[in-house]
Amino acid sequence: MCNKRLLITFLGLFLAVSTRGEEWPQWRGPSRDGIWPEKGIIDKFDAPSLNIRWRAKIANGYSGPTVAGGRVYVTDRVTIPTQIERVHCFDAMKGNKIWSHDYECKYEEIEHRNGPRASVTIDENRAYSLGTMGHFFCFDAANGNILWSRNLNTEYAIRMPIWGISACPVVENHMVIVHIGGKDNASIVAFDKISGAEKWRALNDNVSYSAPIVIDQAGKRVLVCWTVERIVGLDPLNGELCWQHPFTPDRLSQNIASPVFENNYLFVSSFFDGSLLLKLNPDRLTVEKVWQRKGENTKNTESLHCCISTPIIKGNYIYGVDSYGELRCLDLLTGNRMWESLDAVPKARWANIHMIQNRDRTWMFNERGELIISKLSPRGYQEISRTKLIDPTKGQLSQRGGVCWSHPAFAYKHVYIRNDEELLCADLSAKK
Repeated sequence: MCNKRLLITFLGLFLAVSTRGEEWPQWRGPSRDGIWPEKGIIDKFDAPSLNIRWRAKIANGYSGPTVAGGRVYVTDRVTIPTQIERVHCFDAMKGNKIWSHDYECKYEEIEHRNGPRASVTIDENRAYSLGTMGHFFCFDAANGNILWSRNLNTEYAIRMPIWGISACPVVENHMVIVHIGGKDNASIVAFDKISGAEKWRALNDNVSYSAPIVIDQAGKRVLVCWTVERIVGLDPLNGELCWQHPFTPDRLSQNIASPVFENNYLFVSSFFDGSLLLKLNPDRLTVEKVWQRKGENTKNTESLHCCISTPIIKGNYIYGVDSYGELRCLDLLTGNRMWESLDAVPKARWANIHMIQNRDRTWMFNERGELIISKLSPRGYQEISRTKLIDPTKGQLSQRGGVCWSHPAFAYKHVYIRNDEELLCADLSAKK
């Protein structure tokens, strides 16, 4: 009897783990690179509208959902009767709310006040939430109990950017690292992920909106952060500078997209200042510029002038969305344009597409609330299938009937996306 019970317990645990599938625990997926490795998903949509598994009511916010441990996390903001930011946790399969935490948060000297920007980062049994004004929480991911918290704006005298703190926290080794632009050499700060104690601080740079990534170079882990003034590589264990390269804006900084790293090449692109490609030495912690290109203005651009969407690198080509929604392919080593398409999203200033790679398919979620399955190659844009997922809302942008700018999450063979009214989940699993 005892052995039978043990067998039943083991099988239950095995089935729970085996059916959990791939998760989306942080900004841009498991490895923060926009790659969705899951198998067993559909090849094309059967109808112009996707069947929704569940919907949950939420309020305004820019942050995309994250998914881990059978739960989905998202943040939002309400203003009546007081200004409050909230962190929510829902059951990933059923949509019922598991827990929620709110805190008073007055937006001061912030434009585009639609709500929090940074996605919640999940690590082991902890959920890290970073709000627009610098409220930083570590929650027990299962029940929402606060394990520790810090008011980073008060503690570090943040030189607050015009659109608030936006860069998602990144966990590396035993630390959680944030890009906040604090004074006294605190542009980037690392905290012990369990206790919340400061471990190191680095740089006096102003904060951008770009989320840092961690890469492997010359046998070491390197934290790559794009500040307002430069791109830096830091030792994530102590914050020491490994390398740097200047990328100073001519006017207002609009560094939003994350750096993209592939096969020793590092690419960044900005709405106003164009694009830069760096080659990272695989044997030493050094970098060199391959090319840098910038157009006359945001309408007459060179290479790419990305706004919200983070580009992708596939082989010898870069794919990204330009300043008015133009989907482009660039030659990696020169920045020359191979082709341009306006089929994925209607042309408009800041028009946005989020791109996620799954095997040979590029999944795109555009600002009209449409989910697209496509193939991208130097020969052109090939659309396979498209479906309507969610309606645009006007909080993120009041123009063109509203937009959907939040990054989706892909986990458990499902997609999770939000607007300013609801969070929803749709099944993408292939029929057996």
